[in-house]
Amino acid sequence: MANAQADGQWYPPEWPELIRALASGDLTPAVPRRAATVMLLKDTGDGPAVHMLRRRTSMAFAGGAYAYPGGGVDPRDDDRHVRWAGPARAWWADRLGVDEAGAQAIVCAAVRETYEEAGVLLAGPTPDTVVGDTTGEDWEADRAALVARETSFAEFLDRRGLVLRSDLLGAWTRWITPEFEPRRYDTWFFVAALPEGQRTRNASTEADHTVWITPRGAAAGYDRGELLMMPPTIATLRRLTAYETAAEALDAAPARDLTPVLATARLVEGEIVLSWPGHDEFTKRIPTGGAPA
Repeated sequence: MANAQADGQWYPPEWPELIRALASGDLTPAVPRRAATVMLLKDTGDGPAVHMLRRRTSMAFAGGAYAYPGGGVDPRDDDRHVRWAGPARAWWADRLGVDEAGAQAIVCAAVRETYEEAGVLLAGPTPDTVVGDTTGEDWEADRAALVARETSFAEFLDRRGLVLRSDLLGAWTRWITPEFEPRRYDTWFFVAALPEGQRTRNASTEADHTVWITPRGAAAGYDRGELLMMPPTIATLRRLTAYETAAEALDAAPARDLTPVLATARLVEGEIVLSWPGHDEFTKRIPTGGAPA
């Protein structure tokens, strides 16, 4: 379980020891796994709300923290071309900073994980339509097969005759798990609007609670220490408070900087200083033998 801070910043108690091991050369950084997560938005009378899930406290990674639907890339997400609408794979490759196969895999992961964890599917029978209600038994069977990796996302789309709607996604930011963490992810964050006719549900075995909440309300809960979040989550929420509608946030996405944010740890006058470039609020000063300040 993470340490409690004055705010809701997720801070595992083992980090100082891991940071020291990295600095001494006793820890070899793990290779980060590519991942995608989606900030699903819907308009309310108080502005856009975002769909968040609370990870079960029993989870080894970020237990009890609020997050967005998301997860790692399935190796099969780029094994063949899927039916595709929106910007071409080459455009996405340039936007995401990867090759075309990697771009397809990351976008597929974003759409697949949103369906697996929230029951929302950004795909339709034609390039300009989206499926409606996805809560029937047949849809649930398909979702369960995807979660169990019994079928690939490409196979699922082909069998249902669906086109992936990449135009419904906007790439928002990119964060890489610090080098001292044993579980590392290179994660692209996307924004998307909840399609008309669909509704979210807690479909994830990793979550014990889901909520629609305004970014401002979630950030306030974090600041009061009531909602536990990892730095990328609260950082993206703070950026989303600037927009009055989901469409505004999506329109702003193409101009967002996708330079990866990677935490750095350095020794300064007997303290380990942990910082995230461009995000000063997360800086922690760790005495060589004590808890973070």
